[in-house]
Amino acid sequence: MDKTQWYKLSPTELFTSLDSRPAGLDETVAAQRLEEYGPNELEFRKTPAWLRFGRQFNEPMVIILLLTAVVTGTLTAMGSPMLPDTIVIASVVLLNAVLGFIQEGKAEGALDALRNMMVQECLVLRERVQRRIPARELVPGDIVVLEGGDKIPADVRFLEVNNIHVDESSLTGESVPVQKQVDALEGENLVPGDRRNMGFSGTFLTQGTARCIVVDTGADTVFGQIADLVRAADTGLTPLQRNMKEFVKTLIVAILVIGAFNFGYGIYLGYDTAYSFLGAVSLVVAAIPEMLPAMVTSVLALAGVVMASRKALIRKLPAAETLGATSVICSDKTGTLTDNRMTVTRVYSGGREYQVTGTGYDIEGEFRFEGRAVSPQQQPSLIQLLECGLNCNNAHLGGAGGTGDPTELALRIAAAKAELVADGVQRLLEIPFDSSLKYMAVLVKKGGQCLILAKGAPEVIVGKCTTEMDTEGELRSFDSAAALQTARQFSRDALRTLGFAVRSLPPDHTGLSPGDLKDMCFVGLQGMIDPPKQSAIDAISRCREAGIRTVMITGDHPDTAQAVAQQLGIDARRVMTGAEMGRLDEVGLREVTEQVSVFARVAPEHKQAIAQSLQANGHVVAMTGDGVNDAPALKVADIGIAMGISGTEVAREASDMVLADDNFATIVAAVEEGRHAWNNLQKAILYTLPTNAAQALLIMGAILLAAEIPLFAARFVLEPVQILWINLLDSVLLTMPLMMEPKERGLLQQPPREPHSKIINSLFLQRVVIMGLAIALPGFLLYYYLGAPAVANGEIVDELLLTQAQTAAFWGILMAHFGYVVSARSIRDSVFTLNPFSNPWLLAGIAVSVLIRFIPTLLPEAAALFRTAPFPLAWWPLILLCFLPSFIAIEADKLVRGLWAKAG
Repeated sequence: MDKTQWYKLSPTELFTSLDSRPAGLDETVAAQRLEEYGPNELEFRKTPAWLRFGRQFNEPMVIILLLTAVVTGTLTAMGSPMLPDTIVIASVVLLNAVLGFIQEGKAEGALDALRNMMVQECLVLRERVQRRIPARELVPGDIVVLEGGDKIPADVRFLEVNNIHVDESSLTGESVPVQKQVDALEGENLVPGDRRNMGFSGTFLTQGTARCIVVDTGADTVFGQIADLVRAADTGLTPLQRNMKEFVKTLIVAILVIGAFNFGYGIYLGYDTAYSFLGAVSLVVAAIPEMLPAMVTSVLALAGVVMASRKALIRKLPAAETLGATSVICSDKTGTLTDNRMTVTRVYSGGREYQVTGTGYDIEGEFRFEGRAVSPQQQPSLIQLLECGLNCNNAHLGGAGGTGDPTELALRIAAAKAELVADGVQRLLEIPFDSSLKYMAVLVKKGGQCLILAKGAPEVIVGKCTTEMDTEGELRSFDSAAALQTARQFSRDALRTLGFAVRSLPPDHTGLSPGDLKDMCFVGLQGMIDPPKQSAIDAISRCREAGIRTVMITGDHPDTAQAVAQQLGIDARRVMTGAEMGRLDEVGLREVTEQVSVFARVAPEHKQAIAQSLQANGHVVAMTGDGVNDAPALKVADIGIAMGISGTEVAREASDMVLADDNFATIVAAVEEGRHAWNNLQKAILYTLPTNAAQALLIMGAILLAAEIPLFAARFVLEPVQILWINLLDSVLLTMPLMMEPKERGLLQQPPREPHSKIINSLFLQRVVIMGLAIALPGFLLYYYLGAPAVANGEIVDELLLTQAQTAAFWGILMAHFGYVVSARSIRDSVFTLNPFSNPWLLAGIAVSVLIRFIPTLLPEAAALFRTAPFPLAWWPLILLCFLPSFIAIEADKLVRGLWAKAG
């Protein structure tokens, strides 16, 4: 039969199917099966480190930079002054490769974490003898003996249970331990959380003892299947990586075509081959943004630092920007959208229904009736109900919360809100909660009186009562219909509801048995829920304003999921279960994920399928998770977000980002930072590429005009080493501060950017052309005006004057850059609308750029390297005027675009 259907078989059928017996396997059979099935462990093949490092050099930008370094290195060996170019380009490539290698190494951490969750040893029954063996030697058919605290070593089906509860939070993400049973279950394709007669590898018993039979080991376990999903999950490229890859390819093709044309045209005009080749190489070096990889890494790292200060820890740098493009956030319910702390919110006593305020472990709260606060001490029936919940209880309240079952903690906290304590109550006997009885009862002594206190399923407790207490504390005939109707209403509102009853016995009563629970007094109902976080409600509202849809995915019951979603403000008109998803084909699932925002009772493969369907519909998907079962979905989503407090190591290792506070609101804060990162990266690109284009235009113009104007045949406007100086210092002193521009207003009032929007768009092309010319022309004209007398009849007659003219052009280009960068702080808004002092980093960068530019101008040693020389002070007014063309051009462009947008 299908291996996932073990829960349908009776114990006898299990022994037959697995060819086993209650006394356990004999050693010979076990050895044969170990040979057949293989060891009970997860085996993963890691990518060799050398291969991971080599893959970092497989990007177009890196390849062209390496080729450029080879060419400049060769020219250096031939005597050309291009050693600094070679060193810088090689350093950038190496740094980029190291960062990529480190990031890729983290991707396999999830598989290592899964392996670490496997059990080392376990207790088995072999040939009627209990023995401890390495867990890797377990085989299907083995009988395993478990007790409280043991981790389950393989997927098992329970044969004998004694009040066992299993913590499956690492697998399902649900925090409440699950009580297990032996009986076979009905239903098709039940998710692991619903298989109440099975235990799963990596989960553990919180209490009780059990015997079970191994049904699956190693890769066949639920953990093993999750490992396969993690390994097979295609993480793909982030929107930024896709954009940059396309951008770089287009840019490289354009630069190489222009460089080749320049070389060919120089030969056509009759220039020396060496001159033409040097010109082409200089043009390529000028046009290629060598610092682009480092620039992208820097802006993402800056965003990551800011996000970390807001409790969002970035594990993989591209995730810092991906959040800015996110259009759908798929979130767990428990602990992320809710407090993960059961809270009593409504009680029914004496025929009245009360609301209870306060959430979680906070004992501050009040009881309200018909909208007004009431004192519990003045409501005898309410006090009796709360005392019953307080004393029929095994949980303990402590300093930072409490210990014990979350339901019982909620009952204790409700009593604490009424200022009740358990002093003066002596417990004598207990009937523990049992799934067949559906209640818990205790025998206590209080002030010389002997009482039975019981709590359990409302229909069971109601069936044991003949009287109830009215609001004044007096007994009256029990209206069971009203109690059951209220219980049903509580359940419809997704409240976990318990009924409570009391029976008074003679003071000398000593025994407690199920037969004693009769003729009881019904004292009321308490309804509880894991309430939504107020911060999550606010954050989801902010997501709507930002054009981001929130989808809730949970392993909880559909009614509970729907009720919580409604409180959160998520569209809950329709809820779909994992079983319903399993009946849909790919097209049907894509339609459903566009319409449904609440999914309940889901398995790991369902969560992954939801992410993939949304991606197929063109969405950028963020997925949260904390359990092992979430790892495949976290890997396949555009950005996987793990919980830092409640999350498993597997989930954290599979994620791109970790929430240090497990708070959904932190995701929204990170989205804002992601959008800010993209804005600043766009500003940096729109500044860097036009300035590179300007330097390329200087060289192209010189080659094109060299035949007519001997000055340009003598020397380029700028030397290659000067171009490199401009590129490097601009990246550090001007572009980097530009990426630290403060956040613009209204980032979360705009829809997310289109994931397929291109960097090379009409705005980019217009800025490259306009600003390239606005920066290049002043430098070109300045060099021509000041340097023309240095060349006569095609010969250089004044070397110093020519060098001075180049130095003046060197400064003129810097002024033009300043004119552009002060306005480049905003892509669309005029510089006159910005606070001139809001970015002190840029002001400092401009000041340092000016000071450091005097080094090659005034120091002889540096002047010799950079081929510069001091020039007359009378030239400075002309140089300073170079600030204006670029400044006027960018402001005029913004003005025209703004008027065009308003007219449209």
